[in-house]
Amino acid sequence: MWSRWNLCSYCCRHYLSPLRLSCGVTCDPSYRLLSYGSRNYKQNDFFRDLDQEFEKFHKKLKESLPGSSWSPFENTVHLAPERADIVIVGGGVIGWSIAYWLKQKERIRDGVKVLVVERDPTYSQASTVLSVGGIRQQFSIPENIRMSLFSAYFLRTINEHLGVVNEDPIDIQFNPSGYLFLADENRAALLEENVAIQRSCSAEVALLGPEQLKKKFPWLNTEDVALASYGLENEGWFDPWSLLNAFRRKALSMGVYQTHGNVAGFDFFIREMVTSSGDPVTFRRIKVVNVQAPNSLEYQPVECSIVVNAAGPWSGKVAEMATIGSGPPDTLAGIKIPVEPKKRYVYVFHCYDGPGLNCPLLIDNTGAYFRREGLGGNYICGLSPDEDEEPDINNLNVDYEFFQQKVWPKLAHRVNAFESLKVKGGWAGYYDYNTFDQNAILGNHPLVQNMFFATGFSGHGLQQSPAVGRAIAELILDGSYQTLDLGTFSFERIYNGEKALERNIV
Repeated sequence: MWSRWNLCSYCCRHYLSPLRLSCGVTCDPSYRLLSYGSRNYKQNDFFRDLDQEFEKFHKKLKESLPGSSWSPFENTVHLAPERADIVIVGGGVIGWSIAYWLKQKERIRDGVKVLVVERDPTYSQASTVLSVGGIRQQFSIPENIRMSLFSAYFLRTINEHLGVVNEDPIDIQFNPSGYLFLADENRAALLEENVAIQRSCSAEVALLGPEQLKKKFPWLNTEDVALASYGLENEGWFDPWSLLNAFRRKALSMGVYQTHGNVAGFDFFIREMVTSSGDPVTFRRIKVVNVQAPNSLEYQPVECSIVVNAAGPWSGKVAEMATIGSGPPDTLAGIKIPVEPKKRYVYVFHCYDGPGLNCPLLIDNTGAYFRREGLGGNYICGLSPDEDEEPDINNLNVDYEFFQQKVWPKLAHRVNAFESLKVKGGWAGYYDYNTFDQNAILGNHPLVQNMFFATGFSGHGLQQSPAVGRAIAELILDGSYQTLDLGTFSFERIYNGEKALERNIV
């Protein structure tokens, strides 16, 4: 094919087989003339504009297909390297946030090699991009509130942190419509306590009675609502993919490496000791991460000093490969990381006369939620199932019967217009669900001392990712939290049976 044509430099740069831009004409690049037969045409503004459009197309194409084998992503290694100082297992928003914050430390920027291992280069089943994308300060644990407050600041100033030279400004499409939590008589006092905690942490949250609520949101049925809390600032929703890709591109530009594959296991240094009471204790330190290449039985051993388990819903399995939880029951060595995947449905529906542009992300007292999606009368919604209704996690199929039987009646009761809604579609995604107390597990493990955890967020990891990345980087590089003490979420609480229960789980 190529021998038939004398291609100009323009055509060579932009040759893409689906578009067939090879024009087949003779080109003299020095005079920028296109000749066809005996006719000559000077290259005009049309071709310059086309050139610019293709540059934009290439950029969008690279961003929409992260990890594609033909996309020229910087610092992508298709086979894992033989050595890395820090290996991050999991290339979701948490993993890339940690990678970014590690490289933010000037003293290690050029001297420490950071590798991110992600098994799904398309992110087609990634929890990050399948989430609803909300951010709120309305939690009941101060550490959760403070993490989201920092994240809100980070997102407001995102271009100062994650902007890349010669790239377009980052737009995460933030919608500041707030969260609205509803409570009946039984939970009104608890809601009021939560708001007091939020305000003590400098979160701007208002309490609204039924009359105030009806005046502000006339479309809302308030007959069984005793009290509501409404976020006045720093709450709403944004595009998860934009944040993930912004962290990723910035980290890559700072020298972080990435590879695609599965972590197949670990090799250890092992040290046996005996406690003062005579009980044997085995300490392990990971020396090698075995990374299995995609669609292959072969794996590459990667020597390392530190491993970060940010594998989301699958972080419990990664911990098991590190022998965590394999010891005798009722001992530290026998305690598993209590994180497992839980499937959650998100439904998309249309309602032509539903709530308008001031519609917040509403959390009903039944647990159902909804928010607007765009400007065309579309909404998304969901509801966490009861324990005996947990769906099969072996696929991401959507159960529309669950919407009909469980979700729709709650929505129609709260908003009368939703009685005539029309379902347009839906998707399913995974929570990294902490079965112990539905809160994050952060920090290293006492017996596998160079494995750090950043997992178990149970649905609010996306919004807290900037704060979590900074915290884990501090633990690794400084040995302790420097800016925000998150010791509440250490593994120690699981061993001691001390739950950090969050009242506002959605």
